[in-house]
Amino acid sequence: MYLIPEISFDFIGIVFLVFCAALFIQILYLLIFYVRLLLYKPKPVEDVSFPVTIIVCARNEEDNLFHYLPKILEQDYPEFEVIVVNDQSVDDSRHIIKAYQKSYPHLKLIELEKNKHRKFGKKVPLTIGIKGAKYEHLLMIDADCYPSSNKWLQHIVNNYSEKKEIVIGYGPYKKEKGLLNKMIRFDTTSIAMTYMSFARTGRPYMAVGRNMSYTKSTFFGVDGFKKHYHIQSGDDDLFIQDAANRKNVAVETNPESFVYSIPQKTWRAWFKQKQRHFTTAPKYRLINKLFLGIFPMSMVFMLISFFILLLNYEWWLFATALLVLRFVLYWIINGLLFKKFKSGDLIAFYPFFELLHFILMPFIYYSTERTETSKW
Repeated sequence: MYLIPEISFDFIGIVFLVFCAALFIQILYLLIFYVRLLLYKPKPVEDVSFPVTIIVCARNEEDNLFHYLPKILEQDYPEFEVIVVNDQSVDDSRHIIKAYQKSYPHLKLIELEKNKHRKFGKKVPLTIGIKGAKYEHLLMIDADCYPSSNKWLQHIVNNYSEKKEIVIGYGPYKKEKGLLNKMIRFDTTSIAMTYMSFARTGRPYMAVGRNMSYTKSTFFGVDGFKKHYHIQSGDDDLFIQDAANRKNVAVETNPESFVYSIPQKTWRAWFKQKQRHFTTAPKYRLINKLFLGIFPMSMVFMLISFFILLLNYEWWLFATALLVLRFVLYWIINGLLFKKFKSGDLIAFYPFFELLHFILMPFIYYSTERTETSKW
């Protein structure tokens, strides 16, 4: 047995070439996208003079508003307003907001009365909040989230320039015990690494609505959510599909700019949440679908061809060495990115979570109903 067997154009030889091609694509993605994000350093914080409007859409969020709204209102920034759009709530959200207005004069409430003819969804209240904003620069956050520091606003808007009119932030989930929590945080960090690295290479395709910023001019320049009003989701990723281009998007990775959310407590609830997120994927641009689809497809071909080579006496050792090299490179580079995104506790078991994630995502995606959902 040779370490590198002679290649011939028989069945095994063709399988090996497929394996090498898939492996090459995997390494190429790592070098072009993820290494570039790893080497990226956020801009040093500078004195930013322009005022900002923070918009929070809320429906029956009394507990979250009580706990998290002060963290938004107490940002260390010279001039900003916070608009809470209370969307048809039937709890005490309105009273909590009114109480906070006594201590925070820059807090503004917009009430949306109950309307049986309108489905629940974030796009209408968000549009109303944008129209009611006093300032040109907007920053979005959800009511069930909280910024990691009082410098969140400063770090996000620090990325604006003459060319940059959209800023993409990171929205991780709070660290808790259990395998589910680790899987949720692995998924969230992996997705953030992907959309941020794509944006860094001039191919922005999505953001998360709980931590993103853009200008009113950018919003109205694409007629807001007009193209996809009929889809309940998509106020973040589908908006990016419309408004972003190769040069107008910046990313912010400083840990002080993170916005944390409370994770789901059961696998069933997380699966349903992921299915809602997947409903907008068919609306992505074809070029984005291709770039996002090539990677998992190459993973499939790589693993299938590897297992075939594993059964061949001449090829199993060489194929195993190449596959191990691929996983080690991903373990190192993406492990460093996980550390950068404050998920260092997941590094030790990165290969396990990568394979589990690779198995779960197609199952969740293809079980998703391509119909409208009434949830945010």
